[in-house]
Formats: sequence, structure tokens, C-alpha cells
Amino acid sequence: MGLVERIGHGLYRRTDEEPADYDLIEIAVKARQATLCLLSALARHELTDTIPSVYDIAVPRGAWRPVVSAPVHWHKFDPATFEVGRDEIQLDKTHTVGLYDAPRSIVDAFRLRHDVGPEVANEALRRWLRRGGKPAALMRMTRSFPAARTAVLHALQVLS
Repeated sequence: MGLVERIGHGLYRRTDEEPADYDLIEIAVKARQATLCLLSALARHELTDTIPSVYDIAVPRGAWRPVVSAPVHWHKFDPATFEVGRDEIQLDKTHTVGLYDAPRSIVDAFRLRHDVGPEVANEALRRWLRRGGKPAALMRMTRSFPAARTAVLHALQVLS
């Protein structure tokens, strides 16, 4: 019979289970639509060398943001575009968390460059293009985020 250990307020796991990211599990359990975004998503896609000191987590505007022990910077995204480019990743046998795909993460970095810095957005775009990313896919993504369109288009023109 396995022992049980506490991994967060009200969250426990068996000690004989495979190791997992318990901070993300706590976030996923307490915020149903939690989605890795901005630096956290760019790091997951290996589009930045920056190692985030906190998790950037998006929830739909109006959704409750729970108290968690993990270091989190909550972002409120428009419910109308919240699902655009959103996938889920498996954290362990039973838990998943949302993750924005690479094009959405790049567009968000340009859209919110006042938060992450323009150099982060430009470097992510550069790396994505080097890996075979298609500019047309990025421009299609900007249809849902017209405020980012000009910045993304300008960066693509400079890098081409």
C-alpha cells in the first residue's frame, strides 16, 4: 500500500506515482480553463531562452482566479478568442492543462509586448520561422487579434 503526500492545499498524491509538475497540476485542478500563455507557452515550445520565474496562466475574462501555492501571473483573455489556438497537454495520468500553440503564443507576445518585451516576441518569431513556421499561418492567426496584425506584419517584413 502506497503512502500519500500533500502537493497543495486539498491536493494529495500517492508517493509511488511517476514524478510530475505538481504546481501545474494544482493550477489545472483549481482553475478549470487554465492555459499556459506568453513566456510559459513560448518556453514550452522552445521559442525563448527565458526561463519564467512564474507561470503565465490565461483564464477567460470574468472567470474566477483561485489562490494557489504555485507562483502564477494570471492573465484575463477575451472569452470570444480564448479557445483560438488552445490545445491541452497531459500532466500525469489524470490531469491536463491548456497550452496555446506556437502561432497563438507568438501573436500574444506581439499583442502583449508591453508585458513581455518586444525582444521576446521578435526572438520567438525568428526561432519559429527557422524551424519552418509559415508566415501565412501567423497572419491567419492575427485575424482573431487585429491589434497585433501590424506589429506581426512589420516583424515578418524585417525578418524576410
